[in-house]
Amino acid sequence: MSEHKPYIPSNTSLADWSWRGLVLGIIFGAVMGSANAYLGLKVGLTISTSIPLAVIMVAAFAVLRPLIGESSILDVNIGQTAGSASSSLASGIVFTIPALFMWGLAPVLGQGYVQIALLALCGGVLGILFMIPLRPFLIVREHESLPYPEGTASAAVLVAADEGGTRARPVFVGLLLGAVYKMILSLGKFWPETVDIKIPVLKKGILGIEPTPALLGVGYVLGYRISAIMVAGGLLSWLGLIPLIAIFGEALISPLFPELFPNGSPPQLISEMTAYDIWDRYIRYVGAGAVATAGIIAVLKALPIMTASVREGVRGLATRGQLVTAGPVRTVRDMPMTVVLLGVGGVLLILSVVPGVLGSGNQLMFRIVAAVCIAFFAFLFVTVSSRIVGLVGVTSNPTSGMAIVTLIGASLLFYALGWTDTVGKITVLMVGTVVCVAASMAGDISQDLKTGYIIGATPARQQSAEIIGAIVNAWVIAGVVLLLGSQYGFGGIDFPAPQATLMKTVIDGVLSANLPWALVLTCAAFSIMAELLGIPSLAFAVGIYLPLSTMTPVFAGGCLRALVERRASSSGAGSAAGSEKGVLFASGLIAGEGVLGIGIAVSAMIAGHKPEGFGIGFTGTAGSVIALVAFGILCWLLYRSTFVRRGSSSNG
Repeated sequence: MSEHKPYIPSNTSLADWSWRGLVLGIIFGAVMGSANAYLGLKVGLTISTSIPLAVIMVAAFAVLRPLIGESSILDVNIGQTAGSASSSLASGIVFTIPALFMWGLAPVLGQGYVQIALLALCGGVLGILFMIPLRPFLIVREHESLPYPEGTASAAVLVAADEGGTRARPVFVGLLLGAVYKMILSLGKFWPETVDIKIPVLKKGILGIEPTPALLGVGYVLGYRISAIMVAGGLLSWLGLIPLIAIFGEALISPLFPELFPNGSPPQLISEMTAYDIWDRYIRYVGAGAVATAGIIAVLKALPIMTASVREGVRGLATRGQLVTAGPVRTVRDMPMTVVLLGVGGVLLILSVVPGVLGSGNQLMFRIVAAVCIAFFAFLFVTVSSRIVGLVGVTSNPTSGMAIVTLIGASLLFYALGWTDTVGKITVLMVGTVVCVAASMAGDISQDLKTGYIIGATPARQQSAEIIGAIVNAWVIAGVVLLLGSQYGFGGIDFPAPQATLMKTVIDGVLSANLPWALVLTCAAFSIMAELLGIPSLAFAVGIYLPLSTMTPVFAGGCLRALVERRASSSGAGSAAGSEKGVLFASGLIAGEGVLGIGIAVSAMIAGHKPEGFGIGFTGTAGSVIALVAFGILCWLLYRSTFVRRGSSSNG
């Protein structure tokens, strides 16, 4: 392996710790993390914010230069590292905590808020600390074989900016446009938020679209192939399974299980249900089975990597002092192992001793067993996550599959111990929350440490910045999730929270065994079929689970990305640069809608009711046409943002 030469030499005296960078990173990280939480509750997927944050930090330091003075690439990197922690916290929380709302155990501001924030904080810190012994193996020794795509791209952004290149204008233009569009849609209510087109002949077949900036941006970021696979799953559900259920259920004269247990509402005959009723009562179980199977398949496929990663993790703990010293070379200096071990012990002590954090009241044995489960599964999946993201990136990290395995393992243990009541359910969910956050955070800091390794940062400084960012933004993301849950609820059309629904399904299935396993297990075949065809099963399964109206704008964004890439292949480097601008613009759309959506929830909480709107309120065919025209304009603006003028710099 050739010797790596960082962009900033290891013997430089350039400072790489900056409180201004840390503060700016935490602020912008809170914004992007909140938007990611909004997105995860909406579509069950989150995106890596490392690259947009790197661009935003470059722009922020440039704009604030008269006030805060000159900055270096290492200052900017510290801000990006601290800010990226919030997105990982969002992924872990939105995949689990909404299940409490679906159980009717919704936490409120106060003790519930503190509990969720502490769970996120503990998971985030564990993920960072467990990853530190792995850095010499995964980041240094495997530098040439593990690309860490987001980390490498963020390093390229920072280096280009340091040399006078990339600027953040597309991010901020997209953010403003996304916020304005969301304001017109939610407050103005000039057109409907969802457009449904009934398909002739197909009984209760509906082709819908939810024309929103965030979903369009997600599709552009994901690209054509993944967005097409997701919409294919949606077509299977809404133009295949729902019409079939409607046809064969039309002659039934009594409700069909699980409609016998419709969460307190009067049972309905299938003939009386709308397409959305059938989705709510039946298809969600089908999708849950497909997503659970896809998650388990992802973990099984990763078993070789998991085994190697765990082996390296244990070896790292045993030989840590031999590999990296706290000597004068700052680019190899990690946080001391004594700090790592004391930190891990402190987190586990908090989880074991402090009543209420794990949802188990004053039962010490509950908390001790739960903490042991957390220690085992967190170390296991931190090592797995840190290695997997090096190959496929953060967005493709099968965090939900790791959470499923954790919940199944903890549920089986609790079932064996006879802890199957509500307290047991909540405790299992809390275990899954901490492990999910830890695995997600480990993937994030791995990308950040790769960025630092390329540009020549001090690892210990980055690790400290990430811990501070996690501690601060845990309180922000917990508040955002509770706010959205209190105003809109989870599990419905507004916020389906698909991953949390899946986690709830797993826990209920093991501890109470009253779920429609025929539906859940039958549709596991869809995920297996996708794998046999070489299709990413998780993306396909998520498409089966979510409303088709959510998938169609994602597909539109993927199609736009395909058009841009086709233009790039025929027009040269200028269009390639334009494609990168499109990703930044799309990230801004996601952030803009997410931030304004959270703002609307805040205003609703203060006013005591959802905003009624002040627009004309076009409905029917006219409203649908206006909605589609507005969405078409949004698509055109996204496509137009990718054009780069010949002969100009990429200052934006």
